[in-house]
Amino acid sequence: MLNDKNELHIKYEGRSDRDTPINLSNHSYFNLKGEGRGTIADHFIQVFASKYLPVDNGLIPTGVEQPVDGTPLDLRRLKRIANSLGQCTHEQLVVVGKGYDHNFVLDKTPSEGKLHMAARVEERQTGRVLEVETTEPGLQLYTGNFLDGSIRAKDKNSSYDRHAGLCLETQHFPDSVNHPNFPATILAQGEAYTSETILRFSVKKVSAG
Repeated sequence: MLNDKNELHIKYEGRSDRDTPINLSNHSYFNLKGEGRGTIADHFIQVFASKYLPVDNGLIPTGVEQPVDGTPLDLRRLKRIANSLGQCTHEQLVVVGKGYDHNFVLDKTPSEGKLHMAARVEERQTGRVLEVETTEPGLQLYTGNFLDGSIRAKDKNSSYDRHAGLCLETQHFPDSVNHPNFPATILAQGEAYTSETILRFSVKKVSAG
């Protein structure tokens, strides 16, 4: 639902007649410059997370949580994405296709099930801002590393090339069913599953200089 405050509310609900894994998210791509206007390399991003999940060569989490300190995955302050895309010697950026494709362990508020800030993205030429709030414990940041130009853009005069957009996927942790230390994703028979994410769009004043 999109309201008159430029907020897109995404709500998931579900029930199951048997115990079953459930972990719903969305895979929307965003480029705050606009359709066909370049990559997201000059976007600035902030993710409210002190830890992330390293992945193996199959892009599956290894099962440990690692601090972001001292790595290109430290996005706790607004950071130009291109700065990290240029640090592709870091093993975790190389293995996912020279960019980000990682789940971040969000620094949650104390109240479980309450909305909390997950990420903020700024594009400073247009002044456009995207903020993400969620009830989920994780955020998967993907920077379009495997886009290769084979998908035509909506205007048909351009294509979606590497880093043409980014995804901010709020979720429980990937592969949680195989890692008991991750937040549980088993929905018990007869219980209700609920999840909520808000994508908030705004525009900052752009300086003439």
